[in-house]
Amino acid sequence: MTTTSEPATVDTPLKKLVGEKTAKALAAHLDLHTAGDLVHHFPRRYDERGEHTDIRSLDVGEQVTVLAQVRRTDVRPMRQRRGKLLEVTVGDDSGGVLTCTFFGNQAWRERELRPGRWGLFAGKVTEFRGKRQLNGPEYVLLGEGGDGEAAANEEVEEFAGALIPVYPAAAAVPTWVIARCVRVVLDTFTPPEDPQPATVRATRNLIDLGTALREIHRPSSKEALYRARRRLKWDEAFAVQLTLVQRKHRAAAWPARSRPPRPGGLLDAFDARLPYELTGGQRAVGAEIAADLSTAHPMHRLLQGEVGSGKTVVALRAMLQVVDAGGQAALLAPTEVLAAQHHRGILDLLGPLATAGELGAADGATSVELVTGSLGAAARRRALAEVAAGRAGIVLGTHALLYEGVDFADLGLVVVDEQHRFGVEQRDALRAKAEQPPHVLVMTATPIPRTVAMTVYGDLEVSALTQLPQGRSPIASHVVPAAEKPAFLDRAWRRLREEVAAGHQAYVVCPRIGDSGSGGAGSGAEEEPPREDDNGRRPPLAVTEVAPLLAEGPLHGLRIGVLHGRLPADEKDAVMRAFADGKLDVLVATTVIEVGVNVPNATVMIVLDADRFGVSQLHQLRGRVGRGSAAGLCLLVTEAAEGSSARERLDAVASTTDGFKLAELDLEQRREGDVLGATQSGRRSHLRLLSLLRDTDLIRDARAEAIALVEDDPELARRPALAASVAALVDAERAEYLEKG
Repeated sequence: MTTTSEPATVDTPLKKLVGEKTAKALAAHLDLHTAGDLVHHFPRRYDERGEHTDIRSLDVGEQVTVLAQVRRTDVRPMRQRRGKLLEVTVGDDSGGVLTCTFFGNQAWRERELRPGRWGLFAGKVTEFRGKRQLNGPEYVLLGEGGDGEAAANEEVEEFAGALIPVYPAAAAVPTWVIARCVRVVLDTFTPPEDPQPATVRATRNLIDLGTALREIHRPSSKEALYRARRRLKWDEAFAVQLTLVQRKHRAAAWPARSRPPRPGGLLDAFDARLPYELTGGQRAVGAEIAADLSTAHPMHRLLQGEVGSGKTVVALRAMLQVVDAGGQAALLAPTEVLAAQHHRGILDLLGPLATAGELGAADGATSVELVTGSLGAAARRRALAEVAAGRAGIVLGTHALLYEGVDFADLGLVVVDEQHRFGVEQRDALRAKAEQPPHVLVMTATPIPRTVAMTVYGDLEVSALTQLPQGRSPIASHVVPAAEKPAFLDRAWRRLREEVAAGHQAYVVCPRIGDSGSGGAGSGAEEEPPREDDNGRRPPLAVTEVAPLLAEGPLHGLRIGVLHGRLPADEKDAVMRAFADGKLDVLVATTVIEVGVNVPNATVMIVLDADRFGVSQLHQLRGRVGRGSAAGLCLLVTEAAEGSSARERLDAVASTTDGFKLAELDLEQRREGDVLGATQSGRRSHLRLLSLLRDTDLIRDARAEAIALVEDDPELARRPALAASVAALVDAERAEYLEKG
């Protein structure tokens, strides 16, 4: 690795500092190009000799770096090819073990990896015959000295407190290579001007930027590391808060058409014909929304509520208020099944209030149109003409509403149902169909990480429905560990049959549709483990494969239907109607039933390969049962090992039906996603350190400082360094994305 004695700045290309070959690898695999990129590539954790990673918590398929001790080695010939297989068992103080496998004749490696040695081992976690392993991992040994250890010891010598940074890495660029590059860069690095106002640093007890960047990579103590992380978290929180407060400040002058309630209109008529009383929560949230719609600024409200808490009725009342005020309302649903169900449900609720132009229509009635991709040409032309002329006060549809040619006369309100199923750009495309910014209401039963993030940041006004309407039944959820206790799975099928015998119906959910080309889990009895690109897991169970097996096996004799997204729209509708009418006992389906499907007689759901679903999906899915007077039962079938994070996630879902707690779990497991870019969830985030669960106090303080600063200097004109820092994290494209929300 080459080095330079010239001072490095944030803009210095890495090839000048660490050599062309290493710089090329950093750029290709980690998108790091400059000294500034590298010093902001923070360690994901710190290992200490004596305090080691819990190997038991590792997930199959995860790219990991673990600090572990060699426990034993074993060399044996391979059956399927010439040569030998070296298996090295490594472990940690938690009792967890991993098998590291190396192919070929490598006697030198066996001598090097002798029992008792500690090292960092990096690779992808796979599974073979129930054992977790790393195939051909990269590793670097620690301590003792000896052949081949100079580079290893070089990485840890300067960490006097034995704090070893472990970086987000790639197979071609392991963590110890990144650590070496960081050391080279920091030796000559000149930090930029500190962007934080001196008064803020003093008030909030923040260390300077240069010290923070050095200490986060080469911490002199745990206390110094804490202070460094706190300062750098503050920078992230403050940048986002400044952006949100600035844009909210500018948006205060945006015009929107006021849509106040009209006494004696459709809303009053609807309330009078409702066959049940609204809950206290529905009335309170309805009043908040009504007040928002009456203002001259666009509403941007998130309506959170448990599955079955009555969000749709709240949204319909808001739509009727807009129609009473002369506007139109559009509801965007994620699937045709749900859009069609909303259409039927709203027509039933409104009755003669939704039959404008027909015999028997109520005075002042409107019409309700459904726009989906499967509409025939003639029906589509008629529906679009009604929408364009403004005769359709309420318009329901899927993403087909976003297409060119769908024009509104006066779009006043956009309701987005199950908002986690739509991208920000899709929602914005619908809003763009209004001449003035329309009011926006997004509804969700389980907030996705990005929504939780935006809520914490204060970007959305939030309403919550926590009461369930009368007549809704509780749902019990249990994990069925199929691999450990096969008898439990047999009992699950018997339990389903008992419910059907009692006159009820059931769902069986699979993670995959299936196709003719899909292979099985493989039957070869290879002694060698799977290759590195194979996690050693069988394919997810598929609807088209499971349904016939159930019909011939544990559910023989029951009336079984199949529903998935690849069926033609009319066939999907026919299957759903047959199930709703009680002509089917069991529906074997994918997540196409995840939202909005309402069959009160369905009391049991069995989710196969439940660990392949997200927390949000599982919560949505089980909301399909217990919708009538009989209690609901959801059985989460899994082969995930006890103690794994997948199993812990399922245990947590089974332990609570509180959607807000599950949203936090989802956030913790998946991280916030990139709240400043197009990625809705995942591990790469522009917010590298900030945790929206653990740092809520810091975020709140950053918001208070941002509000005060923007009131004093709205465009940060007197603080150019701070403005530049904010722009680096929240550029114009990301700021616009935030605003779309």
